[in-house]
Amino acid sequence: MTSYRTLARNRDFTMLWSAQTISELGSRVSSFAMPLVAYAMTGSAFWAATAEAAYLLGMVAMLLPGGVLADRCDRRRLMRVSHGGGALLYSSLVGAGLLGTLTLPHLLVVALLTGLVAGMFVPAETSAIRTVVPAEDLPTALSQQQARQHVAALAGGPLGGALVAASRWAPFLFDALSYAAGWALLGRLRTDLAARPRTGPRRVLGDLSDGLRFTWSRPFFRVLLLWAPMANLTVNALFFVALLRLVEAGVPAFQIGLVEATIGVCGILGALAAPWLIDRLATGTLTVAVAWSFVPLSVPLALWNHPVVMAAAASVGLFLNPAGNAGVGSYRMAITPPDLVGRVQSAMQFTSMLSMPLAPALAGALLTGLGGTAAVLALTALTAAVALIPTLSSSVRSVPRPADWPRHESPAAVPAAA
Repeated sequence: MTSYRTLARNRDFTMLWSAQTISELGSRVSSFAMPLVAYAMTGSAFWAATAEAAYLLGMVAMLLPGGVLADRCDRRRLMRVSHGGGALLYSSLVGAGLLGTLTLPHLLVVALLTGLVAGMFVPAETSAIRTVVPAEDLPTALSQQQARQHVAALAGGPLGGALVAASRWAPFLFDALSYAAGWALLGRLRTDLAARPRTGPRRVLGDLSDGLRFTWSRPFFRVLLLWAPMANLTVNALFFVALLRLVEAGVPAFQIGLVEATIGVCGILGALAAPWLIDRLATGTLTVAVAWSFVPLSVPLALWNHPVVMAAAASVGLFLNPAGNAGVGSYRMAITPPDLVGRVQSAMQFTSMLSMPLAPALAGALLTGLGGTAAVLALTALTAAVALIPTLSSSVRSVPRPADWPRHESPAAVPAAA
C-alpha cells in the first residue's frame, strides 16, 4: 500500500489535491455563512434552510449530466470552468455586498448555481484522479481526499463564523479567492486529461443512463445503490436528533461547536488510518463494519443527553467512515472501464444523496412525536435494519482486500463501455 509520503511525489495528484483542498475550505466557509446571512437578511429560519437546500438541489441535479461531461470532455477544462464559475458567482455577492444591494433572491440564485458547478466538478475530479494515480495507489489517494474533507469541515465553521462577524460579504470574498486559487493550480496540471475520442453516435439519454446501468449490473454496487441512501437518511437523522436535543436542553453554542470540532479531528485520524485499514481488511468486511459502526454507539445517546456523549459516539462511529468510503471508491474505480468512471461515480453519488434532504424532516418528526429518548432508539433500530442490507449480501461480503481485487474481478465479467 502506497504511503502518503510516496503519493506526494505524484506531482499532478498533489496539484489536483491542493487545488481542491483550498477550494473546499472556501466552500465550507461559504456554506456555513450562507444560511446565517439569509437569516440575518430575513429573520426567517425557513429562508436560512432554503439557502442550503438550493445549493444541494443544484449539486444533485448536475451530478448525472456532470458524469456524462466527465466521460466525454477534457476533465481539466471542466474543473477549471467549474472553479472559474464559482469565483465569478461569489464575486457577484461580494460586489453586491460592497454596494449595499445584496438581496435574498441574489443569494439563492448563487447558491443554486454554485451547486450546479460543484456537481459538474465532482465526477470530473474523480475521472482525473483515475488518470493521474495508478490503480495500486487509489486507496491512499482517496483516503487523502477524505482527510481533506474533514480538515475543511473542521476549519470552515470557525473561519466562516469569524468572517460573518466581520461582514456579510467577507465569507464570499474568501470563497471567491479560494476558487480563483484552485483555478490557477489546475492550470498547472501536465497530464492529458482529455476523454478518449468516441466512435459511436452520441445518445443523450443513453449517456445519462450508462452509469446507472453499469452500476446496477454489478451485484456489489447494486446493493450499495439500495443501502447508501437509506444509511445516509437514518444516520444523519440520528445525529440531527442528538443535535436538536442539545439545543433544546440549552447547551451553549460554543460547546456544540466543540462537539463538531472533536468529530472533525476523529474524522481526520480515521482518514490517516484508512490506507492501513483498507490494506489489511477485506473491502466487503470493512463495508459491513461501517454499516454497523453507529448502531451500538447510538444507545448512549438515548440514555444521556450530553455534549461529551455525543462527541464520543459520533467520533468513534465516524472513525471507520473514511476507510469505508475510500475502500469502496477505490474498488469501484479499479473495476470500472475508464470511459465510464465519471458516470459511475456520479450515479453512485446521485443516489446516495437523494435522501439527505429528508433527514432533518425525519429527525424533527420523530423528536416531536416520540420525544428524545424514543426518537434516538427508533432511529437506532432503523439504522440496524438498514445495516442488514450489506451484511446479508454475499456479493458484499465476498469482496477481498485490494491485493486480491484483480483475481476477484475477471475482465470478462466487466461490461464494455458504451
